[in-house]
Amino acid sequence: MVVVTAEPIDPTRAYGMIKTEGTGSVLLHYAVVKPLAGEGGTTSYIDFTANNDTEAELQEIADRLSSEYTLTEILFMRRTGRLGLGDVISLVAVSSPNSEDAFEACKKGLGCIRKIKNIIKKEVCA
Repeated sequence: MVVVTAEPIDPTRAYGMIKTEGTGSVLLHYAVVKPLAGEGGTTSYIDFTANNDTEAELQEIADRLSSEYTLTEILFMRRTGRLGLGDVISLVAVSSPNSEDAFEACKKGLGCIRKIKNIIKKEVCA
């Protein structure tokens, strides 16, 4: 399942969206806005804009992971809009009958979601 939203990502709701019946492992990873010190100063906030078909790009990644690992469910959630320090940018969640596939799929999914092309990021520093 794939969700692109301007609304905050709610951990309880996200967990409820993952199928847990028949699984032995559920793993959720949240990426958050962190303060990076760069040439322009420290991050104040980041504006994220979905470009083209972000959901389709994320679904392709989810389908690929589902074919590579034994998963019961996979969920990608991606925020758009203005996010401040500590706000959740994205979620990669997987459920699996075994922890090895859950951890590997989540790790690979995280690497893929960081590289998606259909999100435009504009970081603003103070």
